[in-house]
Amino acid sequence: MTDTWLRCRTPRERPAVRLVCLPHAGGTAGPYAAWGTGLPTDTEVSAVQYPGREDRLAEPPAGDLRGLVDGVAAALLPLTDRPLVLFGHSFGAVVAHEAALRLSAWGAAPGHLVVSGRRAPSLPARGDMHTRSDDELVAELVRLGGTRGDLLADPAVRAAYLPAVRADFKLAETHHRPAAPPLRCPVTAVLGEADTEVDEEQARAWATHTSGPFTLRAYPGGHFYFTPRREPVLRLLGDITRAVATADARC
Repeated sequence: MTDTWLRCRTPRERPAVRLVCLPHAGGTAGPYAAWGTGLPTDTEVSAVQYPGREDRLAEPPAGDLRGLVDGVAAALLPLTDRPLVLFGHSFGAVVAHEAALRLSAWGAAPGHLVVSGRRAPSLPARGDMHTRSDDELVAELVRLGGTRGDLLADPAVRAAYLPAVRADFKLAETHHRPAAPPLRCPVTAVLGEADTEVDEEQARAWATHTSGPFTLRAYPGGHFYFTPRREPVLRLLGDITRAVATADARC
């Protein structure tokens, strides 16, 4: 199960802490593979690979959020033998939050949840890009900045890539959790100052989803602020993973 869902470039025998990254709609584990080089050497970095892309292209994309979270949470559970930090961007923040709730219910709560580029799930659902034409969906991906438009001009690339994007958008745009039980772990919400998908007020609403400490951080940039701002974001994650590892060592 873990091999199906998780990709780790540099496994560590006994890490002080594990960081797992959950990608945006249509995203893959690949871009997170190099993040480990910018974090403490005792931090093991993995990323979730959703079905319907890259080496899971032959599988159908997830059709419902519950089923997707079932697979992710089951893969994460063995990793909770060490302190666990979850980082989810955009749609990945939705999946990370739901997985954190599931792990908490199993008595294996993460040490910290980092939600990036996403409004809190207690706010009303919005968006209809999953119902739009392929051309409109491609235009939206290019506008957000996470996908190269020249690649999506190729009909073969579109045919392979867009089904997973559309499926992810549907899950993201229809998700609403008005009465989710609060987590106990710290939650950090991060956004780009020019992000058109979430503003500070919407990001700050994540504070209601934890009874623990809440922090809000904003960086220059748009929805994919962490591409040009990778170093400061990795410093933030390094501070978080060190704090989680230290807190565990004191237990």
